[in-house]
Amino acid sequence: MTALPLPSTPIHANPISRAWSMLIRILDGLQSPVLLVARLYVSYVFFNSGVQSLRNWQGTVWLYENEFHVALLPPHLAAIVGTAGELLLPPLVALGLFGRFGALGLFVVNAVALLSYMHALQPPAIMFHIIWGILILVAALWGPGIWSVDHWMQRRRSTA
Repeated sequence: MTALPLPSTPIHANPISRAWSMLIRILDGLQSPVLLVARLYVSYVFFNSGVQSLRNWQGTVWLYENEFHVALLPPHLAAIVGTAGELLLPPLVALGLFGRFGALGLFVVNAVALLSYMHALQPPAIMFHIIWGILILVAALWGPGIWSVDHWMQRRRSTA
């Protein structure tokens, strides 16, 4: 049995393979900027909500007492915990500082918010929560990317 001859040109000489390789390099290069944009967007939405809650604290507490039904927590405590999550977790997600922890925490805040007042939301508002949840979950599963404080700190530790 004789071996088949090897092709005389490398596999990357094929124009389709070269184009595919170039597309993969471009997509790989876009991962971190896209993760950063997703992290900044979701962080902005939740941080802004937390600021609005603080601006009208009595209204926030009223909503937790009458509209948002958070399981296992009394309304006043739920308002504090929810607002704290909206204010403290987004900066972590935006910076990619303890990025996965911040993303998981924000995912929980989003899920609790959605489940607590889904009965009062219109379908487009529900869809926004789903989109935010997917974006946050991507950051939690894949990490914040190389454009993050986490990556910078990891590189510093590995070179020290």
